[in-house]
Amino acid sequence: MGRRPSVFVRPVSVEEGRKLQRISRTAKDPVRLRRAIVVLISAQGQTVNDITSLMQVGEDYVRDVIHAFNERGFAALDPKWNGGRRPAISKRVREHICLIARTSPTDWGITGFATWSLSKLAARLAERHVVPRISRETLRRILHEAKVS
Repeated sequence: MGRRPSVFVRPVSVEEGRKLQRISRTAKDPVRLRRAIVVLISAQGQTVNDITSLMQVGEDYVRDVIHAFNERGFAALDPKWNGGRRPAISKRVREHICLIARTSPTDWGITGFATWSLSKLAARLAERHVVPRISRETLRRILHEAKVS
């Protein structure tokens, strides 16, 4: 396998250089900071190998950042955060859980205790087929978000 061709960032204007320096000093997001530094070092003429040894990142990462900056400009510095996994329990079901939690267990014909515990509420929700099963922690989070105590 031969040597890979050198990759450098496109010529950067003075204003873009200042903006990159400002980002490298003030960025709160570590991904944005790292990408800005990679672009800045490449703009100063350092090779991919020099950047990888200096930044302790892989060659492919450096090449990807440089190519992305050449194509998209400063938008390439921003990480692509996804919203995360979609909730397994729908909003409607969450509202139903909160409605049951706001009622007294005696309203459901349950005697022996006056308030719900997380374990007993989780068992009742599964018994009533509101949810197949729910952990106490998930139930606690749902109730906390809805400000139900």
